[in-house]
Amino acid sequence: MSSHREAPAISKDPVADNTDTYAFVSPDDPGTVTIISNYLPLEAPFGGPNFFEFGDDVSYAINIDQTGDGTPDITYEFQFTTEVLNPNTFLYNTGQITAIDSPNWNRRQFYSVTRVRGGRREVLAANLPCPPCNIGPASTPNYADLAEQGIHEIAGGHTVFAGQRLEGFYVDLGAIFDLGDLRPFQNLHIATMMPAAPGVNATNDFGVHSIALKVPTQELTRGFFRPTDPMDRRSVIGVWASASRQRALIRETGSGEVQQAGDWVQVSRLGNPLFNEVIVPMGKKDLWNSLSPASDGQFLQYVQHPELASLLPVLYPGVFPHLAALTAARADLVAVLLTGLPAGVVPVFQNNTGTQYADELRLNVAIPPTTNNPNPLGVVGGDLAGFPNGRRVFDDVVTVELRAIAGVTYPLVNKAYVPDGAASAITDGLGAASTSYLPEFPYLGTPQSGYQTAPLATV
Repeated sequence: MSSHREAPAISKDPVADNTDTYAFVSPDDPGTVTIISNYLPLEAPFGGPNFFEFGDDVSYAINIDQTGDGTPDITYEFQFTTEVLNPNTFLYNTGQITAIDSPNWNRRQFYSVTRVRGGRREVLAANLPCPPCNIGPASTPNYADLAEQGIHEIAGGHTVFAGQRLEGFYVDLGAIFDLGDLRPFQNLHIATMMPAAPGVNATNDFGVHSIALKVPTQELTRGFFRPTDPMDRRSVIGVWASASRQRALIRETGSGEVQQAGDWVQVSRLGNPLFNEVIVPMGKKDLWNSLSPASDGQFLQYVQHPELASLLPVLYPGVFPHLAALTAARADLVAVLLTGLPAGVVPVFQNNTGTQYADELRLNVAIPPTTNNPNPLGVVGGDLAGFPNGRRVFDDVVTVELRAIAGVTYPLVNKAYVPDGAASAITDGLGAASTSYLPEFPYLGTPQSGYQTAPLATV
């Protein structure tokens, strides 16, 4: 998945696991940029009685690079606090939750939003309530309306939401991690040889916990620049999200309490989807999660020579003959993932941030949102408002990155190269219709309840 259980250490710490990051010009409010950072992968809707929540002991952050050096110029920090009304019951709720401040909700969460810019910390909001998880019609009737109460207008023209959402990242995990099986092409797979079939969305009905922040565009650009020209380098920002824990943890004997102290240490981050999951080798995944994007030059060789590009011709014999012969360093993937596309590679478009190698979502905020039939394939599909120009919630990043690795993007740097025919068709067989979204903030869909998805008993 985009960054679900992608490294050994963070797979054991889901509360801090940054699973997806999105950045796009808000389609219903184009004077703003929306950034969404997801945590807690694969939330089963029926995962009670201790339903999912953010960690009070985790510092969550959205980072903005205005200058292209791979370090944050602006950071938005989110810190959570949990309040238990009645510690003498095992129940998450003692009755229906019809409002975000309902006394029937026994375990409530609140959070603060702090902007760090130029060494100055400014609290934009404090004590904001999160909505509860979607439990079921008896406990959380009219959940969509209840969750909407968790959308807050805060200082400086910002809008924020923190709470459970429907997983928006669709992927056929069951097939892909079974020796790279892609169901629509499995009749060509060396080990499967089964009839071609549609993809199966492994994340269907699962939830995530999302932090969504909508920001006035000029706040994110250098010198509060008001972008109008896509070819102006000042129109491009870099975005990634992260999670940190304090350095020391002490478990108290006999009380069950845990104390933490010391500096905050980054344990998870995410810019481009699938970077750590598919590009970085196993022995360096935990290291990658601990570093700033400014250190990503040390992973350059894995972008230039991705392991999956050498595996595809082996797993699908005869399907990718040109790719098998492509041994040159993949400058196209370096541009897509580490520097952004320079001007002239794609007509009337660029999202280049310079020569610093850094895994960031690069968003050209002067490109208006595509409101009429946006293409989930983004730039590869001719829609410049989509991935890898930022990332919208519905963008088909699995297909885009599979096709890029298979060679579709290599003609951007070598026009003489002719990709294999399969390269422009390869997919896991899923698309934006595999899940559902909202047309307005916070854009990710309403999460399913356990009642809706739990297997029904046979009477």
